[in-house]
Amino acid sequence: MWAAPLPAPPQLSATSYLLVDQVSGETLAAKEPDKRVEPASLTKIMTAYLVAAELERGSVTLEEPVIVSAEAQAAPGSRMFIEAGKTVPLGELLRGLIIQSGNDASVALAEHVAASEAGFVDMMNRMADTLGMSGTSYANASGLPHPDHYTTARDLALVARAMIRDFPDVYALYSEPEFRFNDITQKNRNRLLWLDERVDGMKTGHTEAAGYCLVASAERDGMRLISIVLGTASDKTRVAESQRLLNYGYRFFRTERIYAAGEPVGEARVWMGREDSVRLGVEEDLWMTLPRDAFDSLESRIEVSDYIRAPTRIGEELGRSVLVAGDEVLGEVPLLALQKVDEGGIFLRMRHSIMRYFH
Repeated sequence: MWAAPLPAPPQLSATSYLLVDQVSGETLAAKEPDKRVEPASLTKIMTAYLVAAELERGSVTLEEPVIVSAEAQAAPGSRMFIEAGKTVPLGELLRGLIIQSGNDASVALAEHVAASEAGFVDMMNRMADTLGMSGTSYANASGLPHPDHYTTARDLALVARAMIRDFPDVYALYSEPEFRFNDITQKNRNRLLWLDERVDGMKTGHTEAAGYCLVASAERDGMRLISIVLGTASDKTRVAESQRLLNYGYRFFRTERIYAAGEPVGEARVWMGREDSVRLGVEEDLWMTLPRDAFDSLESRIEVSDYIRAPTRIGEELGRSVLVAGDEVLGEVPLLALQKVDEGGIFLRMRHSIMRYFH
């Protein structure tokens, strides 16, 4: 169907993996993306997302002090080394969460935002439902192993896309190479930041059960991809396999905007109206990710309703655009009225009735 054959995606030594385009959401490569896995510290993407949401809502600020609890200081695993009884600016904790993957920072932020980690976990699960993460259950804010703490590669792509889309200022923290706190400097655990200049995020994770995991995001020539690699045998492997996925996506795919929201893409005949036609367009920008050669043969077949009678209202669905390459239908999008067309007077309606009869 394409002008050039599309090679098969690389076969990775991972429990599951997924490669998606950030804007279109299209899947470019996958292996068991709905397999239930332990997320380990990839959990912290959701933790950071909720903190970012509260920052935007104005319920917290980056400057406000957070009192560190004994539970936060005692959190096992990776740490930013906060101390119980002391105060730390929320912004510093957010950087410790994202750059150092601090479990102690996760607990401190959760307790501050929701009064308790349990309350914050409720928020995490509600947000997972909102984002459509149907294969995810959270039991804590840090990613420590728990029987009721699990996710999927597909769900991780959803929350990663949401973070990049909704909170770009917070996402920018994922590219910082290191963070110094309490006289201790720790490097960002995502080694792809040093190996691939396109990569500017996102998060590593590791437990014995989860293996070595990495959600990575990269941008080249205006195209942003997200790779999710789960359950590899080593840090070296997760880095190499993530880069293989990203290279595959950039080498063989392209993302383009097909339609811009509010711009006319066609028009339809209107009967009984003060105007003879109505402009049609789409409600939101339509982006598509396709094999590079497929755009050369991409066509839009506009189909409109057989009989459109005034009045029409803005946003009324009056047709659709069917996108095809060769003989294959790649997708379709509703076409909406971009203008209001009022009903004409009685003599115009009589004339149109006669025209319609003979038509």
